[in-house]
Amino acid sequence: MKIPLLALALLATLTGNAAAFSFSEEEQNEKAASDAARQRHASLLATPCKQALKDKRIMVVVGQRTAKGMLSDQGSFSAHFQAIDKRLKRLGLNSISQEEMKAKVAQAEIDAYLNNDMEAALNASKKMTSDFILRGVISSRTGYNQMVRLPEVYVSMSFTLTGADGRMISEASGAAESYSNSDVGGMAVTLINEQAEGVVARLYSDYCRKAGIGGKNKK
Repeated sequence: MKIPLLALALLATLTGNAAAFSFSEEEQNEKAASDAARQRHASLLATPCKQALKDKRIMVVVGQRTAKGMLSDQGSFSAHFQAIDKRLKRLGLNSISQEEMKAKVAQAEIDAYLNNDMEAALNASKKMTSDFILRGVISSRTGYNQMVRLPEVYVSMSFTLTGADGRMISEASGAAESYSNSDVGGMAVTLINEQAEGVVARLYSDYCRKAGIGGKNKK
């Protein structure tokens, strides 16, 4: 049976388009983006002020903003704390454990701090004799993506680094979205693990700049 010329032409076109798409090209683009991100992080971390941070104490407080208010039980954010903590330790900082914080700081003070009450932040900082406080707040929104016809969850996490005196040193943030996973807390952990390198690098660079170490902040 003879194949019509039109069918042969269509087959040739489809074959050509398939050949034009390459998984290796997509992988190369992803690798290039990853390499560029690593270079940016390395640039931010290049400022020589790690010695100024060595052994300083930092208190990490995490909360999740919901329609019903702020979730602030620190025991619910252990995975988030651990993900942030290991990055801070690389800079020589000593993170105050969740157990120590729970023993010394009242839940009401943590609630107030997560809701931008700086007086509560100062009280907590004095009790913990911390040099810095890092606040991480998880936010989310849901919707329905008409294009892919799936429910969509968008998760963001903002970080604010303050000194023991309540003075803001730096702010940074990260965001992610999912079409199937509605576990906001789990997505936030994934978000931290994927983007914490850049967030911590930004916080570090801003601290060095404001401390007058290493000259101008690098972009």
